[in-house]
Amino acid sequence: MDTILVVDDERNYLTVMEALLGEAGYEVFTAISGLEALKVAGATELDLVLTDMKMPKMSGIELLEELRRLYPDLPVILMTAFGTVEKAVTAMKKGAFDYILKPFKNEEILVTIAKALDHRHLILQNRMLSRELEDKFGTSNIVGESRVMQEILALVKRVAQSRATVLVTGESGTGKELIARAIHLNSARSNKPFISVNCAALTETLLESELFGHERGAFTHAVAMRKGRFELADGGTLFLDEVAEMSPALQVKVLRVLQEMEFERVGGTRTIKVDVRVVAASNRELREEVEAGRFREDLFYRLNVVHLNVSPLRQRQEDIPLLAAHFIKKYALENVRGQVRITPDAIKALLQYPWPGNVRELENVIERAVILCGDNLITPQDLPAELGAAAAEPKLDIDRFIPLHTPLNEALEHIEEQMIRRALEQSGNVQVRAAELLGITKSLLQYKLKKYHLTT
Repeated sequence: MDTILVVDDERNYLTVMEALLGEAGYEVFTAISGLEALKVAGATELDLVLTDMKMPKMSGIELLEELRRLYPDLPVILMTAFGTVEKAVTAMKKGAFDYILKPFKNEEILVTIAKALDHRHLILQNRMLSRELEDKFGTSNIVGESRVMQEILALVKRVAQSRATVLVTGESGTGKELIARAIHLNSARSNKPFISVNCAALTETLLESELFGHERGAFTHAVAMRKGRFELADGGTLFLDEVAEMSPALQVKVLRVLQEMEFERVGGTRTIKVDVRVVAASNRELREEVEAGRFREDLFYRLNVVHLNVSPLRQRQEDIPLLAAHFIKKYALENVRGQVRITPDAIKALLQYPWPGNVRELENVIERAVILCGDNLITPQDLPAELGAAAAEPKLDIDRFIPLHTPLNEALEHIEEQMIRRALEQSGNVQVRAAELLGITKSLLQYKLKKYHLTT
């Protein structure tokens, strides 16, 4: 039940308002003066204050100023029989939600009160959602004790306070969007929107409309004006996921926004100015994309002001037990399983698996294990069969096949070339299938084929 404090120096008026608001379903408190109202506010959790303007000792304006100082989110409605435009302007400038003249109709005051309470509920709801987002996406939720993850967390906190554009790279499933949200939530923009768009999920035409919006009639089915993601993110952060998938023409338009912070909606002529912080992500190596002519060099440098590379899970094995414990706790709570434990043998199986799907794959495996395990104990039998198969596979004997004096880059390129040859053989020279076996995109495979002078 919403609580309302009515303040007026006329007791008869307080009695009338108490009856009216009580019948409307509100819990009503009354005060005969501004000083008494402050005492009630200090002892009661109020949702709204309705105060007369003209009172002895402390006027309604003075009470408003003090309430705004003590309780910034508490809406205040001022009433007066001496209404003037000047008083209304003064009240609104000092933070009053609204201003109403006596005498007023009961329906009028009830509608104004309902609007004020809806506004307060929205503020409280947004604050609660912000806390939930912080709990879910804040840096405290990015699990990892490996050196590389600790370095990333430290860099996230430093770069968050700047206005710099950030490029986050890494394989699919490593948590690039989690990093982007953490940057936003640790920045001065945290109370503004975080808007994301997957550049690989839409065609060029749809992506352009999604980013910049469109005017009514701009194209077929454009029956109304629609704001784009840049406009919706004004004051906040825009996360461009899979940015390498943008067409060259669209890259030019995004470059202009980053340079000028202005654009036109599709089909429009009016220039719209925005203040947006961009965080971009890619699971490709953008430098290679630039060299291959698929990505604009000037856009790359605009995005790559600060670069965060999230290492694949197989390169930071020390994080696997921590992540497993984190996901066990999460899904045990969601599935009301009580305390769930994991055996050392199951942990060993997790450590020996290469995790091509990275953290996302690990989370899915743990969720499944929490649901299927008996006696709240995860054993190797609760894990997918491929984890057991990986544990049984022998490790690569690099001492036998790669001389110690071989330069690292040369050794890695040799291994990469052999893996591509093997994938092509196993896929019958079908590039799409070979790319899937290697866990890369078809376009990246084609680049590697040219690099190693391989033909299919």
